[in-house]
Amino acid sequence: MNAQDPTLARADHSDEISFYEKRKGVFPRGSDGRFRRFKWAVMAFCLIVYWGTPWLRWNRGPYAPDQAVLVDLAHRRFYMFDIEIWPHEFYFVAGLLIMAGIGLFLVTSAVGRAWCGYACPQTVWTDLFQHVDRLVDGDRNAQIKLQNAPWTASKVVRRLFKWGIYLTISFLTGGAWIFYFADAPTLQHDFWTGTAAPVAYATTGVLTFTTFWLGGFMREQVCIYMCPWPRIQTAMLDERSLTVTYKHWRGEPRGSVKAAAKRVEQGLDPLGDCIDCKQCIAVCPTGIDIREGPQIGCITCALCIDACDKAMEDVGRPRGLIDYFTLEDAEKEQRGETATSLVRTIFRPRTLVYFGVWASIGVAMLFLLGQRTRLDLSVAKDRNPEYVMLSDGSVRNGFTVKLRNMEDRPRAVVVSIADLPGGTIYTDEMESQAASTALSVEVPADTTKRIRVYAVAPRGAKPTDFLFDLKASDKEGGHDVARTTFTTAEGNGQ
Repeated sequence: MNAQDPTLARADHSDEISFYEKRKGVFPRGSDGRFRRFKWAVMAFCLIVYWGTPWLRWNRGPYAPDQAVLVDLAHRRFYMFDIEIWPHEFYFVAGLLIMAGIGLFLVTSAVGRAWCGYACPQTVWTDLFQHVDRLVDGDRNAQIKLQNAPWTASKVVRRLFKWGIYLTISFLTGGAWIFYFADAPTLQHDFWTGTAAPVAYATTGVLTFTTFWLGGFMREQVCIYMCPWPRIQTAMLDERSLTVTYKHWRGEPRGSVKAAAKRVEQGLDPLGDCIDCKQCIAVCPTGIDIREGPQIGCITCALCIDACDKAMEDVGRPRGLIDYFTLEDAEKEQRGETATSLVRTIFRPRTLVYFGVWASIGVAMLFLLGQRTRLDLSVAKDRNPEYVMLSDGSVRNGFTVKLRNMEDRPRAVVVSIADLPGGTIYTDEMESQAASTALSVEVPADTTKRIRVYAVAPRGAKPTDFLFDLKASDKEGGHDVARTTFTTAEGNGQ
């Protein structure tokens, strides 16, 4: 029996290569600087808007809710301050979503992944939880030490305390979301007394868990592995987009200040400006090394710029070793040429086109908002039967008429007909003898009123198109028309 070839022997399991890398903990160090302060401001603004908006009141009169921003699913309305969107006006919501998408294209084209770095909800809540880490566990070094320490009673208590803060923030986050879909004070009372709808508790529970898990534990993994937006954004960047860039031509080769001084003394080539302090890595919320070049883990938060500028200031070297820069300007600076001004970098043809499209959609929506009528009329003709022959030879057609009053007060209106010779109308709440060419109706505030209307034409009438006409009786006025058909026996070949 031949001996087994050792080269074909099965490798030991310990030598197998895994396709999955074990997560390395990220413990960002606290920092200060212009971008960190800007990040603080954006985070505070986003949290205040998210948690505070449902509690803003807005007077719309006695017939409409007084919550400034409300998605009223029960009555199929969307309120945003003075704007009220009805189901048939959903194109306004679609327009807002399109504007948001194009706005992201614009921002990405101009300043890279600024959305990811400052305003993305995952970024905002992760940043908030990282501040909780520093508050409870201490800064970077203390966090690493505690992470590697054995599980003692002290560590367990500290972890439970920190996770309790996580859970409180997560619950407040999930709880705030449901207040956008009902009157906030009322829902809050119902929630705590156990009388709210089951969906309110379920939604709060799901959002509490996702916030707790994604913001408290998964963090940068959401940005790097789960979110599709970084992949989409990279397709929008070009050589003129501002991104956080390490100027390797200036920083390499790296070395400490002492090593640089020693090389000068020895008459060797000088080192670059990078002193290899690794502060740019220490402050990064995703734990990447920006000196390795552009990568999907960079969310363009620019905290590494603050850290590097501080290090350069400490050693007496010019700032900007890491900076917002374009690929085109990087090539220019390496050749010793002057970089393009910030204004020309941002306001270039591509960004201007994005802005033009974005602004055009906004202007069109404002125009439509200003032109829309607050009264609306729709008419649906009965299909079975299409007509009824009455005993005196006259012909009757039935219609379902919907009168939509989009004002926050009741309105008196007049419904009349035109282009139906000798025709009269009446409702199923009237006697047929009271039929006339016009009906007076009161439509409640913020309501669509449905009425059954019968149109009667005299003997010998022929099929024809005619109009239902709606006019408001009050001084504000308002008008709408709807064309429909009148069917007779002659039109059906009888």
